[in-house]
Amino acid sequence: MDLGILGKRALVCASSKGLGLGCAEALAEAGVDLVMNARTQATLDEAVDSIRSRFNVSVTGVAADITSEAGRMEVLDAAGQIDILVTNAGGPPPGLWSDWDRDDFIAALDANMLTPIALMKAVLPAMMDRGWGRVVNITSQSVKAPIPALGLSNAARTGLTGYVAGTARQVAPAGVTINNLLPGIHATDRAVSLDTGVSEGQGISMDEARAQREATIPARRYGTRQEFGAACAFLCSQHAGFIVGQNILLDGGATNATI
Repeated sequence: MDLGILGKRALVCASSKGLGLGCAEALAEAGVDLVMNARTQATLDEAVDSIRSRFNVSVTGVAADITSEAGRMEVLDAAGQIDILVTNAGGPPPGLWSDWDRDDFIAALDANMLTPIALMKAVLPAMMDRGWGRVVNITSQSVKAPIPALGLSNAARTGLTGYVAGTARQVAPAGVTINNLLPGIHATDRAVSLDTGVSEGQGISMDEARAQREATIPARRYGTRQEFGAACAFLCSQHAGFIVGQNILLDGGATNATI
């Protein structure tokens, strides 16, 4: 399918690996020029070079902490005028409700709620002026069904979801859509981190920890960054203009809900 976004320009955050990289790859395959961001220069350079050579699009890499004000300014200055924004940031650590204090919650809110909001506020006005724009926020399946060990993520990402619910409907008349992608477990570093916690906590192997988690997923496997990226690219396409303010699960059926 021709997504109709050839020549558009996208900013994809935290895109040197994992789900962000999957989104960057899928957009590049559709002919979108990219500004890619990550914290680690070497990893980012590798991803930029790979995408540039494989898809023959313009790719700019900006190594910066997108969750800091200085990092956001650096990335936005380098990005210039963009048509597509994909927000993404690593999730806060797992734990128990009794483990977290105010500083932990502030850090989670800064990374997973306030950073995407700041980025949207920076790019939405120009998108609205031009009459076209796409924003996709990578959140989590936990906004549909909370995950007890991920209370910090539950709180921050649900806050972002509430903000998007109202904002998306305010900018839609100008041809700009905002939607959220809610990943379940995918074969990324985040999965390794979570499985490591289970492995160490239960005294089992990593293979056993993964098999245990896979058994809770109707698809009986982890997702891939490629299929996640394809879903993101569709939401950014010309064909998705009537999808507004939605929360779309990509979790292999793990969230047990009728609606």
